[in-house]
Amino acid sequence: MEQLGLSIGEAETDASDGRTFERRNPMTGDVATRAAAASVENANAACDAAAAAFPDWSKTAPGARRKILLAAADALQAKADAFVEAMASEIGATAGWAQFNVMLASDMLREAAAMTTQITGEIIPSNRPGSMAMAVRQPAGVVVSMAPWNAPVILGVRALALPLACGNTVVMKTSEICPRTHRLIIDALHEGGVPKGALNALSNAPEDAPEIVEALIAHPAVRRVNFTGSTRVGRIIAETAGRHLKPALLELGGKAPMVVLDDADIDAAVAAAAFGSYMNQGQICMSTERIVVDEKIADRFVEAFAAKAGSLKAGDPREGNTPLGSLVDASAASRIKELVDDAVGKGAVLSAGGGVDGSVMEATLLDKVTPAMRIYGEESFGPVVTVVRVSGDDEAVRVANDTEYGLSAAVFGKDVNRAMGVARRIESGICHVNGPTVHDEAQMPFGGVKDSGYGRFGGKAGIHEFTELRWITVQDGPMHYPF
Repeated sequence: MEQLGLSIGEAETDASDGRTFERRNPMTGDVATRAAAASVENANAACDAAAAAFPDWSKTAPGARRKILLAAADALQAKADAFVEAMASEIGATAGWAQFNVMLASDMLREAAAMTTQITGEIIPSNRPGSMAMAVRQPAGVVVSMAPWNAPVILGVRALALPLACGNTVVMKTSEICPRTHRLIIDALHEGGVPKGALNALSNAPEDAPEIVEALIAHPAVRRVNFTGSTRVGRIIAETAGRHLKPALLELGGKAPMVVLDDADIDAAVAAAAFGSYMNQGQICMSTERIVVDEKIADRFVEAFAAKAGSLKAGDPREGNTPLGSLVDASAASRIKELVDDAVGKGAVLSAGGGVDGSVMEATLLDKVTPAMRIYGEESFGPVVTVVRVSGDDEAVRVANDTEYGLSAAVFGKDVNRAMGVARRIESGICHVNGPTVHDEAQMPFGGVKDSGYGRFGGKAGIHEFTELRWITVQDGPMHYPF
């Protein structure tokens, strides 16, 4: 099996101590990828390489950066078959999910290319006679990027595209769960023309992650950190970045509510709930985990949704004949099954699914869930969704907000003004009226509140995250000083 190396500056290298690690296929247990296990020495070398490349890349004209990122988007799409194979073997993803990842990630590179000429400033009126005051945005420096395994191409590209478009150089710590998938992204961007020193990649053994991350954030050249992943790890990233006074952009866990008002179109709500709950086996930060339904229509909604869930079969993604594939590993399925069993034992109704076979789990629906059940508050991150029945809009809002998370949400109702009123009261960074909780576009400000993190990826909001805002003045004419 080919061993993945580290991309540091112009060199493709092994770990400094020669160590490697393996990622196994969740369906078969076979080795999916063998990769170099970076050391702290390698991490520092990657940051040094990015710092050395920064002066030239930061001065590259916006048109040239745009051309490179557009070429990278084409190179990424050309690797679609390789991404399908890598995602299936490393994380058990279906071909459809892998192809969607490649499509949206390519759009993100093209959107980032368009942003190269949107990094603007402003002239600010000054009270000092003869002074022209400017607010100017410029590249920040070296960016450390960390992306997860669940939407590996989308989130991997998102961690890189806009930082590079803004003129920063990047060190990417690839996911221990999908190192080959993430390395394909790096290869595509290099093929598109991103200089190797401007984009570096480290793979690491899982047990080495804490010291590698500490070294990356602590490096003097690093000026920004972005991380997408669990809230538990996000707290560690935030604490480390804070200790070193490095700004961090964090997109973390979610427990997305979908509120179904008593005037909702039930068929439309069911279709959106099924997509939001079960796409990629529910392993999406925006996945619908809680359906908050008005009791007036709850029986009809649950009956229709249970039928829909029952029609969504789960199976081996390599066979390509089921909409649901494998979870990331069998332990994830066992953990989710424990949440389901706990809820049923405390009075929840299992309306659909619940079966587990290794790393494959059926589309599962739990009705009449209460706060006494673990799944009410814990992020399940799998193909299971809960129904909480409420009376009226105020209780719906209270239940929707009864979570530590605040990433995505949705509200369904035919009276759009009423639905908008509910949406404004939900504590989330994203909310869709009459649309699913799972939705992303490259140009949108993407991020959460509360324990779902802070900062925004995407569009002009992302430019603010990955540039430094400076105040520069030019004095024209004499100045008067008090002494």
